[in-house]
Amino acid sequence: MSEETITKDEMLQNQNVAPEQFDWESFESGLNAEDRTEKQELEEIYKGSLNDLDDADVITGRVVRLTDKEAIVDINFKSEGVISLNEFRYNPSLAVGDEVEVMVDKREDKTGQLQLSHRKARTLRAWDKVNELHETGEIVNGYVKSRTKGGMIVDIHGIEAFLPGSQIDVKPIKDYDQYVGKTMEFKVVKINNEFKNVVVSHKALIEADIEGQKREIIAQLEKGQVLEGTVKNITSYGVFVDLGGVDGLVHITDLSWSRVNHPSEVLEDGQTVKVVILDFDEDKTRIQLGMKQLEPHPWDALDANLKVGDKVKGKVVVLADYGAFVEIAPGVEGLVHVSEMSWSTHLRSAGDFVKVGDEIEAEVLSIDREDRKISLGMKQLTQDPWANIKEKYPVGSTHTGTVRNFTNFGVFVELEEGIDGLIYISDLSWTKKIKHPSEFCNVGDKLEVVVLEVDADNRRISLGHKQLQENPWDKFETKYAEGTVHTGKAVDVFDKGANVQFEDAEVEAFAPARLLEKQDGSKIKKGEEAEFKVIEFNKEFKRVVVSHTGTFKEEEYRRGGRGGDNRNVTPSNQPEQKATLGDLDSLAELKRKMEQGK
Repeated sequence: MSEETITKDEMLQNQNVAPEQFDWESFESGLNAEDRTEKQELEEIYKGSLNDLDDADVITGRVVRLTDKEAIVDINFKSEGVISLNEFRYNPSLAVGDEVEVMVDKREDKTGQLQLSHRKARTLRAWDKVNELHETGEIVNGYVKSRTKGGMIVDIHGIEAFLPGSQIDVKPIKDYDQYVGKTMEFKVVKINNEFKNVVVSHKALIEADIEGQKREIIAQLEKGQVLEGTVKNITSYGVFVDLGGVDGLVHITDLSWSRVNHPSEVLEDGQTVKVVILDFDEDKTRIQLGMKQLEPHPWDALDANLKVGDKVKGKVVVLADYGAFVEIAPGVEGLVHVSEMSWSTHLRSAGDFVKVGDEIEAEVLSIDREDRKISLGMKQLTQDPWANIKEKYPVGSTHTGTVRNFTNFGVFVELEEGIDGLIYISDLSWTKKIKHPSEFCNVGDKLEVVVLEVDADNRRISLGHKQLQENPWDKFETKYAEGTVHTGKAVDVFDKGANVQFEDAEVEAFAPARLLEKQDGSKIKKGEEAEFKVIEFNKEFKRVVVSHTGTFKEEEYRRGGRGGDNRNVTPSNQPEQKATLGDLDSLAELKRKMEQGK
């Protein structure tokens, strides 16, 4: 092409128009054959360069110039590309001449400029690199971009990874913002390729360094060795002590020979203490320390003359339902069982008698210096209420007690602290038929009783309540003699008969079903009042059997006592009569009526 010939690019530049707006036909018509050949060759080269530049390809370019906001990169294309410096925040030392990987973002923007992306190129390469880092455990630099819920966002080779707050440092972190904008070393600890999630840790690197130091220190440890350390952490179960790069635990029971409720009562954070190595595991990663072992055992200083029966004073240090532990000397505790706190046989919680911190006096019940155990008693300091029980509660004396509990056979009544008596269910009432004591009284009720029997050796008192009143059956024996007739009400009617109550509410009689028949042939119903004749009275078993039919049929009266109930209820004031022909006729007539009834 001649020098006078204007090239396409020059024409576009002179006309200041976009390629698609230029009149190519008019331009090409002015070219000679040589110019057209050269033009075609250049177009082929240009098209070839465009085809070689694929958006999905990662290209290595060279930084040729840096501005305040952009990096100009040469990728051997017709023009240089532009990349925002924000994509190089992870590499603040980027300089002219550095080679970087890029991808085509836009071939031409509105100014005709080639736009490149370093971030996309890094992301494409990053997953392979991140997986490799996870497998090898290699340390990688990352840029902390921002804070998020529960941790930080870190840029690792262009991939946003999550740094949990617990993985920043071995110590708890309060101010997360201090790490934003920093470049730090990390270790890839977890990858989820499906959801494109990466988790990194900075703490793992610190722990690895600490672990190396720990192993050097631990290798020199021996049981029984006394060391000096610093209180690092106090928990409810013990204290962690820093021995100079390695931690050991002093359990709460190894802090002091005395009872310790919480380690903070003995030590505080940062305090320097002396400890002895009690034990450690095979790898020496867990070290058990002790402090009380550096002091003599308090039992060794206990009075050698202390013996059973001696009185001691102490402070309640621990309380349980079954008893209280009392410290009688520094580090020496004795147990007062709840049964030794009161003469009462009603076992209650120890908290009903003493509280933590109480100063009490007790008697030594047993002492075992070999096993280092002492049993104490409090009730022994007061007089045994059973010592003069017969003088205090003679037979026949009356008292007022408190109902404490029931059994199926009776009621236990407390006469005083430590003295209980039993009222058998049969001694509650002369007349009431009681199936369970709860029908008669309630726990806590005050009840008058009379002493029936005292057994001091076995600590038993038999009581009665009904004995406070005269036995009404003595007068009932006359009033309700066999053959007497009384007005009563059928208070309950059932298959076998009815319960009949007389004017004396205390007396309730039984009428067999066949003896409830009235003169008109009907039966007495519940709630109905009628005349009843007594056909049996038994004072011993408190039983009265009556008959309504017997009030108008003499033979039914006689048969009532000898019939189906198998009760011999023949009135005592009537002589037994032998059967006569008339009786046989009556029996035959009764049999006929029964058959007709069927």
